[in-house]
Amino acid sequence: MIVSPVAREVVRTLSYVGTWMVISMGVIMYNKWILAYYGFPYPLALTMWHMFFCSTIAFVMVRVLKVVKPVGMTNKDYQRRVIPIGMLYAASLWLSNSAYLYLSVSFIQMTKALMPGLVYLCGCTFGTEKMTGKITANMGVIAVGVAIAAYGEINFVWVGVIEQLSSLLFEATRLTLVQVLINSQGMAMNPIQSLYYVSPACFCCLSIPFCMLELPDILAREEWDINPMVLFGNACCAFGLNLAVFLLIGKTSALTMNIAGVIKDWILIWMSMSVFAAPITAMNIGGYLVAFFAVMYYNNHKLQQLKSKEKDGIKSAQSEDIEDGQEKDAEK
Repeated sequence: MIVSPVAREVVRTLSYVGTWMVISMGVIMYNKWILAYYGFPYPLALTMWHMFFCSTIAFVMVRVLKVVKPVGMTNKDYQRRVIPIGMLYAASLWLSNSAYLYLSVSFIQMTKALMPGLVYLCGCTFGTEKMTGKITANMGVIAVGVAIAAYGEINFVWVGVIEQLSSLLFEATRLTLVQVLINSQGMAMNPIQSLYYVSPACFCCLSIPFCMLELPDILAREEWDINPMVLFGNACCAFGLNLAVFLLIGKTSALTMNIAGVIKDWILIWMSMSVFAAPITAMNIGGYLVAFFAVMYYNNHKLQQLKSKEKDGIKSAQSEDIEDGQEKDAEK
């Protein structure tokens, strides 16, 4: 049986998307369970453990096994480019994990509909996006939808909401800075290289608030009923998620991940209701539907932009070939 190249490409893309979705949903539910139900309410400690684990694995693969070569990066480049991204990534992970102590998984996933708008605003601020009235209005619709969902949330806790929104803002800024400080400078890194450079920076940034906020309580705690294998399994899942994210974006596109993320959010809303008995109201669903359709409209807009750029690139290449041909004819 002969399989067409298109069919192979579809299967390959679906495999990347499916792998990322399964691992991502597993990590989210795993983190929620550990922080809110297992008796380990320390989001900073959990995030630091993830970063330590990822740093160790990446170091072994780069320096010991030499499976991956390090990127040629000076100390000055590391300080100017990687550390700011590591700081933002650390803040985003810490606050997003901390939000699980106060909010349901379903409501947290609804707030993530704001991500395209925040990335768009950050892009406009740093010059990677051009502000237009049409897209700005679309982002306003997303914000209104999330606000309606928040108004209908039964377990609304301001501390958790502020932490979650701050996490989204830090993550949007990080994604924009990756484009400005890394990709635009020709320093694109594979998954292992990214973990090798960014994870230690995250760990160091997290250690400061950890020593101030969580370490005293951990040292004062007399009884521990924590199975180390639970934390080890959680770290393995976090490492796998980092690889899956970079692999998905590298082999497909960030737009593919955004579209798959919308589907993943609906599944997580259902799983939150089923596993953790999180209450969902009609206003939750109504507000999220408004945001959902606005996000899909934005994703379609970005897809059309990509297609337009591809067509322009083909036309430009064809015109260059014609000009080269004319020059050769003139030389003859």
